[in-house]
Amino acid sequence: MNVLVTGANGFVGSALCARLRRDGVFVRGAVRSLSSQPDDVDTVAIGSLSLNSDWTVALKTVEQVVHLAARVHVMNDKSPDPLAEFRRVNVEGTAAIARQAAAEGVKRFVFLSSVKVNGEFTEVGQPFIANDVPAPEDPYGVSKHEAEQLLRQIAAETGMEVVIIRPPLVYGPGVKANFESMMRLLASGVPLPLAAVTQNRRSLVALDNLVDLIVSCLHHPAAANQTFLVSDGEDISTAGLLKRMGAAMGKPVRLFYVTPALLKLGASLLNRPSIYQRLCCSLRLDIAKTRQLLGWIPPVSLDEGLRRAAEGFRP
Repeated sequence: MNVLVTGANGFVGSALCARLRRDGVFVRGAVRSLSSQPDDVDTVAIGSLSLNSDWTVALKTVEQVVHLAARVHVMNDKSPDPLAEFRRVNVEGTAAIARQAAAEGVKRFVFLSSVKVNGEFTEVGQPFIANDVPAPEDPYGVSKHEAEQLLRQIAAETGMEVVIIRPPLVYGPGVKANFESMMRLLASGVPLPLAAVTQNRRSLVALDNLVDLIVSCLHHPAAANQTFLVSDGEDISTAGLLKRMGAAMGKPVRLFYVTPALLKLGASLLNRPSIYQRLCCSLRLDIAKTRQLLGWIPPVSLDEGLRRAAEGFRP
């Protein structure tokens, strides 16, 4: 099969292209600029994603598309209208490539969405499932939800199969943002006030597990026109994650006790309630549908995923 991967030089895209090439698949990578190209991949520069993006060259002879390119969730977004910016790239840009892909005869379109379509946190004993009523809360989640809706409409109109994957936080070698910040804190040995955060549970997904599911969704007949959640299959508390990440890095983890109530108060006083939510609340994904419908089992355990992330960490 010939596969087009958008965002081919990104965190997920680079790993996916490498896996597909190892599997003997012809891969064309779409990137914003040719200044950064994945190895051993036929690369096409597309520029910024928008409704007017021209995908003619990128889609030539392609049978399947994995659409990873997006305006990603950013902390403290300074845009005057964040939702408009997210919609321009994540909704209008996705509509452009999907409609052109269908017109070119692409058989299957795999879209990397986000668990933020489901919501921001879960209650005790109530993990998210793929068929939950969407409840996005921030502009990024809203844009991903709207893109999903458009893709389902295009699938119904054209017959092109669409597969939607909603991951939680993705970690692995070269990870950036909050997960990298956590590793830097652990590497520094600074004491962290999170010893008491043991009751929450968070789902994560190792990069290699996400890539493996994407590959399964490219060819599995039962994946057509389905929405899947993905995780490592093991949920963990914040304190537990810090301890196991520290062990993977070979670093002592220094945690001290501050009650979650005080952490919540501190985040409120700093006007950063999202910090408390990410550290102390739960976000669990039930991947039973993914397991049952695709016969998919995460090939990498949480501890192995953390080890690989630690191996790729550069202090």
